This record gives sequence, structure tokens and C-alpha cells, in this order.
Amino acid sequence: MLKFCWETEFKETEIGEIPRDWEIRELKDIAKIESGSNAPQEEKYFLNAKYPFIRVKHLNTDKYISDYDLINEEAVRDYNLKLFEKNTIVFAKSGESINLGKYNIIPFDAYIVNHLAIIKNIQNLSEIDFLFYVLIAFDRFVEKDIAGTTLPYLKITDIEKKKIFYPPLPEQSRIATVLSWFDDLIENKRRQNEILEKTAMAIFKSWFIDFEPFKNGGFVCNDELGKEIPKGWEVKKIGEVADLKNGLSYKGSEKFNEQTHGSLIFITLNNIIEGGGFKTEYAWVKSERIKNRHLLKEGDIIFANTEQTKTGRLLGTPAFVIFPTQYSKSAGVFSHHLTKINPKDFRMKYFFYLIFRLYQEEFAQSFHTGTGVWGFDLQNFKTNYYILLPPPHILQSFHSLIEPLFQKIILNQKQIMTLRKIKDTLLPLLVFGKLRVEEI
Repeated sequence: MLKFCWETEFKETEIGEIPRDWEIRELKDIAKIESGSNAPQEEKYFLNAKYPFIRVKHLNTDKYISDYDLINEEAVRDYNLKLFEKNTIVFAKSGESINLGKYNIIPFDAYIVNHLAIIKNIQNLSEIDFLFYVLIAFDRFVEKDIAGTTLPYLKITDIEKKKIFYPPLPEQSRIATVLSWFDDLIENKRRQNEILEKTAMAIFKSWFIDFEPFKNGGFVCNDELGKEIPKGWEVKKIGEVADLKNGLSYKGSEKFNEQTHGSLIFITLNNIIEGGGFKTEYAWVKSERIKNRHLLKEGDIIFANTEQTKTGRLLGTPAFVIFPTQYSKSAGVFSHHLTKINPKDFRMKYFFYLIFRLYQEEFAQSFHTGTGVWGFDLQNFKTNYYILLPPPHILQSFHSLIEPLFQKIILNQKQIMTLRKIKDTLLPLLVFGKLRVEEI
């Protein structure tokens, strides 16, 4: 039975009010902090790679690290990389200010870059979970200057002296259990989405790459694609079957981090996750220059047309647009760093998304322009990339089979946002001792 109560008796401490039976501890008294290693740069270290390597960019707003690079044995040897065990807490000690103050738990053994640090040597899993939540709460709600732009580098010695609330171990376990329920649900839905998309991709490859359901029919050679295709299928330029348009080229004064009167939700490059996926962290925009061509709806397909890192993992990466659950308007705005795909036949919506997911790396390498910053050569792509089109009845069958999978993916994403909102409301109440967990 889950039982809560509101705390009424507090004592004053140097870092604020805490329940009378709680303590204050320095982080160094609870755990050990250790930095990562220098990052391999040469391409040879990423060939035939199999070891997880975590960078600052891989930090996220969830509990667990889910994205990472892979390096090989040569990188481990040449850079003398240190392997950190799973169930340790990782955080950024340097890098962009937006990432400082973010914490994750590593659910697998991994190597980390030297801009990150590991919190380890914690006694048990429940204490790891509690420490993870209390660190998030302190940096998010108490010591915002630590994660601010004025401190782009965090010293390990300063972090070690960080003082935190420290309830008795049984209560730590109860607090961590309650908050972990939400994170476990979030993780389960995230993994479910991975399985759903992999299922959709497997069907796509079976039908339109290997032609398995159609092998009993005749095949003809196609010059544009340079291969045999089923009889009766067409090949067209992608610009003939879809409208591809870039979004609003905005001014800095038109973009806001919070919703303001008259503003619309603003989907930007930050919403695209390297390697695929949509990040549900939003900006807002208010401008008299917004046109109908700059608007999009929930469920529309976008892809990144700009990349600064030149790794090829972002350029051409597609995503389905998802609005926050509390957003009441039917449309939002997308930035000029994104391109919206508007199929001329609605049955090609998921067909296009899966094409971009499957060939994203090829698109990034074949259609990028620029040197310092990569751009997507949209005009070249529209006129020189050919797409294989099945007959309408096959396209309809595919659409009917795949659509429920992506509808479930979007529903899961919206439920994840709701779970995060509830957890974020409970988090400071529990770890600051305002709301006590008496029984589980």
C-alpha cells in the first residue's frame, strides 16, 4: 500500500529546511567522483567498433543513457581509456551550459569522454537511485547557477563539496522506488517505440528492398535505379511525388524559451535527435513574418537540413512532429534548419519516413554542401534522387499495416511527456522532504 504524508516539522540548515530526522552530507562522504578520458578523433577508432563511448551530447532528460557512440579495441588501447561499470551516475563537468547539471545513470559498462565525470562507489542500487534524483532536484530547483552560462566548467573538488539532503536509508529507498516507477514506465515506452519502429522497418525492407511478397511476379530492369524492379512499379524523382519546403528563417528576438502571449510552438533543429527520433523539448516563436508554408501539424514529417558536427548522423534525419499535451492550437512553426516532407499521396507518409530512416547516412554524404557547416542540397535532391513507387493497391496495403504502429509510437511519446510532468512535480516534494513516503 502506497502511503504519503505532508511533513510539518522542519529544522533549518545551511542549505535550507529539512525534516527533523534528516541529515546534511557532502557528496564526497557518499561517493567517489572520477573523470573520463580523452576522446578518440581519428576515423580508424570507429571502424569495427563495439564498445559504448559516451559524450556530453548523449546526456538526456531521462534517467538512463540511451544513445552513445561505439569505439574499437584500438581506441581503448591507444587512449588508455577507463571502463566504468554500469549503474554509475554520469554528469557533464564541462561543455555547453545547457548540458551542465544533467545527470544520467549508465545501464551498461561504458567508456566516457573527459568532459564527463562518474559518481561511483555507492553502497547499493536504491542509494544510487536516490542520489541521482536528489542531484537533479538540487541543480534544477536550488543551485541553478551551477548549471548556468557563467560557469562553463565544473571543478570536481567543488562538486565533491556539494551538500545534499540525506534521509535515513529506508526512506531513501522508498523515495527512489516511487520516482523510479515513473522512469521505468518511461523507459518501457521508449523501448516499445524502438521495437515498433524496427518492426515497421523490417516490413518496409521486406516489401520494397527485397520484394519478398512479389517474387512470384515478373521483374524488369530500371536504368534510374540500376536494378531490377517488379513489373508495373514506377520510378520518379522525389520532387515529383512530394513537396519539400524549409521553415521560417527567424530572428533571435522572435524566439522564446517560454510560451508568451500570441506565440506558437517552434520546432527547431534541437528537436531532432542524432541517429533518429524527436526530442520533446520546445521553444516558442512570435513573428509577423510567419506564412502558411512555415506551419506544421502534429504527425508531420520533418528532417534536419543543417549539421555543424559533420559526422553525418544529423543531416537528413527524419522525425514525426509531436506537440506537448497541453498545447491547444492545431499548428506550430518549424525553423529554416528543418525541411517538411508533404507527400502528394497521403498513403506515402510512412513510406517516406522509412526511406529517410533507412538511407539517412547515404543522403547526408551524397547531398550535403558547405564545409564548416553542412547544409542539405534540397534542389539537387528533389531533381536527382529517384524513388521506387509501388502500385496504389500495394501502397494502400502497406499504409494500413504500418499506420497503427506509428500511431502507437506517437501515443507513447505523449504519454512519456505526461509521466515526466508528474515525476517532475513529485521530485522536489519528495527529495526536499515536503512530502514523505511512509509506506510502499
